[in-house]
Amino acid sequence: MSVVSIEELEEKRPVGRPLAGIDLGTKTIGVAISDLGLSFAVPRTVIKRSKFSEDAEALLRLLSHENAGGVIVGLPVNMDGTEGPRAQSTRAFVRNLMPKTNLLFAFWDERLSTVAAERMLIEMDVSRKKRAERIDSSAAAFILQGALDRLQALRAHIHR
Repeated sequence: MSVVSIEELEEKRPVGRPLAGIDLGTKTIGVAISDLGLSFAVPRTVIKRSKFSEDAEALLRLLSHENAGGVIVGLPVNMDGTEGPRAQSTRAFVRNLMPKTNLLFAFWDERLSTVAAERMLIEMDVSRKKRAERIDSSAAAFILQGALDRLQALRAHIHR
């Protein structure tokens, strides 16, 4: 459908449906889904990447199964705030995905999301092997949680 700002997502998203978060890696796509109240993010499965058409089909099938009303996409911004090749690749993926769905997309700065997700998994005493399997979905949950917290702050501001 289209890429919107996080503020526009709050206004335009379908009410009563969860939001999804994705962490687009070169080998996998981590996915997380919110609860219906948009309060917390839950890691879901990891999609192993192959070629775009198969990646898109698998992702859209999962988002449909979860009844997602919008997608928060982690944007890998450089530490200095600039966008490099990975950010351009992420934008291109979303641009190519949009004609295949009616979902709204919003980008979210994902700086340090993988680092934070790895720390959380280490604190939970998850083995190195299991961390490797879960890191992308945990990063997606971290990205989605940041956006959910921002949406919650927007809703609180509107209801004042």
